[in-house]
Amino acid sequence: MSTIIGGKEFNWKSQTFVMGVINVTPDSFSGDGIDSNVDLAVKRAVEFEKQGCHILDIGGESTRPSITYGKTSRTPIEVEENRVIPAIKAISEAVAVPISVDTYKASIAEKAIEAGASLVNDVWGFTKDSRMASVVSERNLPVVLMHNQDHTFYSDMVNDIINRLEDLKNDAINAGVSESNIILDPGIGFGKTVTQNIELFRSLERLQELNSPILIGSSRKSTIGKILDLPADQRMEGTAATLVISILKGVDVVRVHDVKEMMRVVKMTDAIVRS
Repeated sequence: MSTIIGGKEFNWKSQTFVMGVINVTPDSFSGDGIDSNVDLAVKRAVEFEKQGCHILDIGGESTRPSITYGKTSRTPIEVEENRVIPAIKAISEAVAVPISVDTYKASIAEKAIEAGASLVNDVWGFTKDSRMASVVSERNLPVVLMHNQDHTFYSDMVNDIINRLEDLKNDAINAGVSESNIILDPGIGFGKTVTQNIELFRSLERLQELNSPILIGSSRKSTIGKILDLPADQRMEGTAATLVISILKGVDVVRVHDVKEMMRVVKMTDAIVRS
C-alpha cells in the first residue's frame, strides 16, 4: 500500500513518516505560531527539510478544540488566505519536501494547491465544506480525513471513532477520491477528554481495521500538558512517549512540532519495531 504525495512515493509500513508543522498563525495552541512572516516560515521549512522531515503541514487558522480552549472566533477566510498562500508559494520554491495545507475550506485548498501544496489535511473530514471532496478528487490528490466532533459523548468510543472514520472514508470514495489517496486521523484531542485520549492511545491498533494509512497528531497536545502539568513548549518528552506508543501500534505518519528531536525518536523506534 502506497500513496504518491508531491511526486514522492510513500510506502506505508516500510517506515514511520514525519509531518512537520508550520503554523502561520499568531494564536497556535502549541506556542509555535509565526503569524504571516513568510521569511520565518521558509527558514523553518528549510530547517525541517535538513532534519529529515517527510511532509510539511502549513496552517493559517488555529484549530484548537473549543472543548479544551473554549469558543474562539473563526479566522476570516481572507486573513487565512493571506497567511497561508504566500507561505506555501515561498516554501515550495525553497524545499523539495511535499507540502500539505491544513484547512477545511475548499477555496483555501484550491489556492494552496495552485501555490504548491500536494496534500490536503482536513480536520473536519470534508464535513464543513461540501466542495472539498471535488477539489481533491478532480486533482487526484491525497487527503487526511480526521475524526472530529463538538462534544465528548460516545456510546462506545473506540468503535464509534472507527465507524465514523469508515464513514468519512466511504463518503470520500463515493465523491471520487481514490482509496489509495486517503489517510485517516483519529483526532487526538478533538472531541475527547484526557481519559478518552488515553483510551484511544491504548487502542490505536484497532485502526488497522480501516485498511488505510493512519496519521497521529499528538505533539504538544493538552492531554500531555495536563498529565505532566507542563506548558506547550515543555511537552517534548511527553510527545515522544505518545509517538513510541503510536508506532508500536501501527501508525504510519506522526505530525510534530519538534522535528529534529522527534525524528530521532521515530528512527530509534522504527529500528526496533520495523526492522
